[in-house]
Amino acid sequence: MSNIVDEFNAYREKMNSRILEDNNKVIKRIFNLDTNAYMEGALSVKTKELLGLVASAVLRCDDCVRYHLETCHKEGLSKEEVAEALSIATLVGGTIVIPHLRRAYEFWDALEAQK
Repeated sequence: MSNIVDEFNAYREKMNSRILEDNNKVIKRIFNLDTNAYMEGALSVKTKELLGLVASAVLRCDDCVRYHLETCHKEGLSKEEVAEALSIATLVGGTIVIPHLRRAYEFWDALEAQK
């Protein structure tokens, strides 16, 4: 069985490097803004990651959901905390979010299996 976590991270790293090597000022600034937005501030990193996870699920961006799931996992959030956030995303986004919810659970399980 393939490791969806490793495959996702390898592809993301490869393509981010490829994108950034073009040295496009706007894209570099967007990447930087994204990085800085999720740093500790008035809201904790954990809170910001849960907000990012919910927004990503509602917007149906599987890559974004995976990124935020992995960061939530690294930050020590529990499965229950993540599941509750995903339940809010499904409530807000409606049933169209359910396929993304399935993939989110699959990815979380893969993260847990790496322990």
